Amino acid sequence: DNCIFLYQMEEWNRIEEKLHALPFTRADVRSFARFFFAGAAELDIDKQGRVLLPNSLREYAGIDKDLIIIGVGSRVEIWAHQKWTNYTETAAASYESLAESLVDLGL
Repeated sequence: DNCIFLYQMEEWNRIEEKLHALPFTRADVRSFARFFFAGAAELDIDKQGRVLLPNSLREYAGIDKDLIIIGVGSRVEIWAHQKWTNYTETAAASYESLAESLVDLGL
């Protein structure tokens, strides 16, 4: 989605354990893990509660100035403002059908 995922360390460790438990012999597992972990960075919060995003993450997400921060379950997502606007406009059109498909999954 070209946004940045932020996890608390406990949740990150849980995801990491699950990924390491997957069969390394599968090319799709190796490719996903390679991409997922390559972009990972441990971030610090300064005394004013700010998080400095590395340039590599800002470039990946297309963030230059304005951004949107949203909570999604156990993670936070950071989006470039315009990308979030585009995403919500597109997603709104299919929200009802997405909700119906989640009912099929037991939600």
